Amino acid sequence: MDLNSDLGEGFGVWPLTHDDALLRIVTSANVACGFHAGDPSVLRKVTERAARRGVAVGAQVAYRDLAGFGRRFIDVDPAELVNDVIYQIAALDGFARVAGTRVSYVKPHGALYNAIVTHAEQAAAVVEAVKRYDRSLPVLGLPGSEWLRQAEAAGLTTVREAFADRAYTPEGTLVSRRLPGAVVEDPDEVVERVVRMATEGTVTAIDGSVVKVEPQSVCVHGDTPGAVEIALRVRDALLRAGVRLRPFASATAGA
Repeated sequence: MDLNSDLGEGFGVWPLTHDDALLRIVTSANVACGFHAGDPSVLRKVTERAARRGVAVGAQVAYRDLAGFGRRFIDVDPAELVNDVIYQIAALDGFARVAGTRVSYVKPHGALYNAIVTHAEQAAAVVEAVKRYDRSLPVLGLPGSEWLRQAEAAGLTTVREAFADRAYTPEGTLVSRRLPGAVVEDPDEVVERVVRMATEGTVTAIDGSVVKVEPQSVCVHGDTPGAVEIALRVRDALLRAGVRLRPFASATAGA
């Protein structure tokens, strides 16, 4: 099982995530590429520290939405979205190469992640961008999504992801952050959910029904209050349950 977290989500003097601490816990780092968060100095610092710790670096691509932290849907032209995604992957990959590593997978962020669960045109655009840049890069996404369906059809390696602290609908999608209960705040519940997802492949939806997820990677959000402590508890609980933690992609993919 892979344990990933969204990192590099600062800008200038405003840090958001506890990157150094989380890089000691997770096996993969989804690094903001500058469109929803991150700037050149942040990108370089995070990639260098990930490289030193052997943590796989993933490009977390997003809508061009710094003010909204990438959490607002944008009806962008698909051709423009292709170019936006290529730009972001390449920017992060440049800093990763300087640090002696490479971008080894791609994960959409925020509203883009949720949109391409069902939005066929935008899903196709992100798939096209990954194919154009490097078709050997695995892509991370929600099981059953249009994004993973199209990526698999295009010959890309797909990786099923689950979320430690996000509520699920009965359909297996994430509850909108605009709705109450969208984020699971009780650390004990978060730990219990992750162990169940890793060992049984299921999670309880917001209505009490059981949803099949079978994740290959679990995300612990870096901007959640108490994120470091929660990530530590999740990691330790998984290890106690006999789950081996390792990145799904090589930290030196493409090198």
